[in-house]
Amino acid sequence: MKLRNYILEDANTIASWIADEKSLYQWSADRINIFPVCGNDINRCYTPMIRTGRFIPLTYVCDDKIIGHLTIRYPIDGNDKVVRFGFVIVNPTLRGHGYGKKMLITAIEYVKNILKADKITLGVFANNNNAKYCYKSVGFENIGKNEVYRLKIGEWECEEMQLNL
Repeated sequence: MKLRNYILEDANTIASWIADEKSLYQWSADRINIFPVCGNDINRCYTPMIRTGRFIPLTYVCDDKIIGHLTIRYPIDGNDKVVRFGFVIVNPTLRGHGYGKKMLITAIEYVKNILKADKITLGVFANNNNAKYCYKSVGFENIGKNEVYRLKIGEWECEEMQLNL
């Protein structure tokens, strides 16, 4: 299993994993407000961010089968020591088997060894217990900065987490 660079064709597979609006918002927060989401919607969202050179979408694969996906971005202009994980998702048929944890461990190693950053942050909605458990299992800690998102389907609290490398 390995992380590879995201290609536009990955978007259709990722979109197929978003079964309902709750899943859409847990995955994309308020970035993609279209349900049902399709691959073109994801690529339309990603393309301008990729052009900045500070947004790195990655796909987790095993024998060319897509298992998961996440993005890494630099949230602070001029600071390459802090990165942020986002758009983290695992094929729903494979959840609960450790693939999310393995993908995160691989991404953490990528951040340490390739990007040379020393801190990773992320936001996770309070209603996404499985994701919070997975993040904690690889060392992320809640730092107590919570924000409320007003989404089309309600108000959700987002918990801020970080991992110091």
